[in-house]
Amino acid sequence: MSFSHLGLSDKVLAAVAATGYTTPTPIQEQAIPHVLARRDVLGIAQTGTGKTAAFVLPMLTLLEKGRARARMPRTLILEPTRELAAQVKENFDKYGAGQKLNVALLIGGVSFGDQDSKLTRGVDVLIATPGRLLDHTERGGLLLTGVELLVIDEADRMLDMGFIPDIERICKLVPFTRQTLFFTATMPPEISRISETFLHNPERIEVSKPATTATGVSQFQVRGGREPHEKRDLLRRLLRDAKDLNNAIIFCNRKREVAVVYKSLQKHGFSVGALHGDMDQSARTAALDQFRKGEIPLLVASDVAARGLDIPAVSHVFNFDVPHHADDYVHRIGRTGRAGRAGTAISIVTSLDSKSIAAIERLIGQTIPPAEGDYAVHPDASGGTDQPREHRSREGSREGSRGGRKPRREREPRQPKAGDREPRQAKGAGRSAKPQPEAPAAIFTPPASAQPSRVPSIGRPEPRRAQREVESEPADHSHLPAFLLRPVRARV
Repeated sequence: MSFSHLGLSDKVLAAVAATGYTTPTPIQEQAIPHVLARRDVLGIAQTGTGKTAAFVLPMLTLLEKGRARARMPRTLILEPTRELAAQVKENFDKYGAGQKLNVALLIGGVSFGDQDSKLTRGVDVLIATPGRLLDHTERGGLLLTGVELLVIDEADRMLDMGFIPDIERICKLVPFTRQTLFFTATMPPEISRISETFLHNPERIEVSKPATTATGVSQFQVRGGREPHEKRDLLRRLLRDAKDLNNAIIFCNRKREVAVVYKSLQKHGFSVGALHGDMDQSARTAALDQFRKGEIPLLVASDVAARGLDIPAVSHVFNFDVPHHADDYVHRIGRTGRAGRAGTAISIVTSLDSKSIAAIERLIGQTIPPAEGDYAVHPDASGGTDQPREHRSREGSREGSRGGRKPRREREPRQPKAGDREPRQAKGAGRSAKPQPEAPAAIFTPPASAQPSRVPSIGRPEPRRAQREVESEPADHSHLPAFLLRPVRARV
């Protein structure tokens, strides 16, 4: 079946043909006729199946008749994250290029003044996150009494983010006779209860079982150490050994962990970006644009990037942290293998993740096999370390301050020698060079120097060699007072 048999208008069909799409996906084929018939729809489909176009295309057809009024939008679309809201607006701009529709985006991180001016001119389509939408209604700058069609997208993500109370408040502000479209990828009991409350005799469309994964995604798990630096070491080896890796999203459970992994990969020469909820909106948008354009092949992200983002050509997904909720695993690996493509999903599993992995395997109905290769926990082959300060032992910091030598009380007693004293061996002589690992040029660039430049720390004595170099170049201290030039014995 083609799009021409679904009842869409000629303008919408022309816009679809201009994008190159000829055959609708199952969710689009079943949902569009019911939306055009003004019926409530409950759509259940895994991520990457074209749910966004399933409500955007019929909405464009319905909005060809009518006129927007000031501060009273005709349709309302609720999205859980700013990125999803911006992505929906891009779909309206793409498919509605031949129509004179006013589309407004209400998300955080943008000034109220610009958004309020758009609402004053009248809006046909209002795309918003729940929090910013309620802010405008409480200020009196927005009336929802004229909403004819309400779309609640990614409803299960709304539940996870705690937006359900806000959704219930919004539903009381829109007319009771509205048409409601409810889309979700999973159906936990709470979502089932909410759908029964919001929808009136809905048409249930289920193109796949709830919480199923795409068939084109190859899933693997790798056992790693419990320490964070061991997991980062393992992640780097997985990235270097991955086959056919064009780009990848690396998911972490916490925003703080996103920043740590991002800095670690950047330090070891990888081209990488970061995305999490605490970032400024302009920085989040810039990171996504760079990743979409291929300027940065790796993106470290929290679950803010796990739902609905349409980045078709993602080849790999790495779960640096196993998600706490099994449903999140389905959404994370759904970023790869989209639109029938092949993809790979690899999860780093520690001894603390046994219950989470068991819950995921029960949810998806299959066992996640171990990845091929030897990924036993061992120090990084490059010799680098990105351990945070709290993981470094006192002995390690003491050795670093003495140029790698053992503390004085642990050294072996010096044996007396007959004859002349032999010259002391130069510091660092005899040490074996540490090999640098080979890495794909597309995602990894070796650092310019194997050893970073040493910056002397305050209160710590300089190495003797550095002291001799300084002494060989006398400096002008005439501008200093005399008491600052007195010799001071440093504590060791």
